[in-house]
Amino acid sequence: MQINISGHHLDITEAIRQYSTEKLHKIKHHFDQLININMTLGIEKNLQIAEATIHVSGAELFAKAQSQDMYASIDILIDKLDAQIRKHKEKLNDHRKN
Repeated sequence: MQINISGHHLDITEAIRQYSTEKLHKIKHHFDQLININMTLGIEKNLQIAEATIHVSGAELFAKAQSQDMYASIDILIDKLDAQIRKHKEKLNDHRKN
């Protein structure tokens, strides 16, 4: 799994990079076939924005989250991506049963 973290109007500190990477590795526990993850962190006015695109076998998943705190934005983003990954995995398993 390849993880790319970039910043838009923001310098990515080592603490944010490490926090994001740890959170993204938790997603891998639900679905092993992750190809790569592109995450963009940015600031617009007073909002901290986190976006991510995950390439998995058979789909491309996208989520976006924003809040007043970057760490909270990352947490919300991870929750959204985790739900999408679980839904995608369930679709694959249901399809194989038919």
